[in-house]
Amino acid sequence: MPEVSVLNIKREEVGKLTLPDAVFARPFNRHLLYEAVRCYLACARRGTHKTKNRVEVSGGGKKLWKQKGTGRARMGSNRSPLWRHGGTIFGPVPRDYSYALPKRARRVALASALSDKVSGGNLMVVDGLPFTEPKTKLLAGLVQKDLGLTGKVLVVFDGENEALELAARNHPRIDAVRALQVHAYHVLDHETVLISRAAVEQLGEVLSR
Repeated sequence: MPEVSVLNIKREEVGKLTLPDAVFARPFNRHLLYEAVRCYLACARRGTHKTKNRVEVSGGGKKLWKQKGTGRARMGSNRSPLWRHGGTIFGPVPRDYSYALPKRARRVALASALSDKVSGGNLMVVDGLPFTEPKTKLLAGLVQKDLGLTGKVLVVFDGENEALELAARNHPRIDAVRALQVHAYHVLDHETVLISRAAVEQLGEVLSR
């Protein structure tokens, strides 16, 4: 079982924590992570794209000229896709891109992503995240100055901490997510994962099932 140091918010070691193998010592499963990321991005698509077909564009009604005798091609409506400002042929229509990935696959993908962070030394465990004010400046100081983390940082916390979520929402390189809502995409999209001890226990309990 991998063992990591538990730090306080001043980056001082306050103990050791043994991580469960089922969550933090998984082999790197590239294909499963690809499927998890693909599913996450597909579910995030709005699917509101739309073009007008020949029934929906303005115009039309009267036949433009008689069928025969003019020497021109026969034409019934200026809403035809052949005309400028006519309708679109086989254009995109609103649709739902989301689909479900099996629960077991999602959990294994998350465990694989977390294990990759542990093996690369990019997972930091802190004793707690005492954050009570929804101020982005305070969060940036805690993560970048006190803990010395650079790049994109994912903060994983246990329970509910609305102040932490609001503070991270306005920062371009720091994101905060609850332990029971974290996805493999979140882990892969950030260089470093900052996680509380309680969140590690929650993930260990859920992902070890």
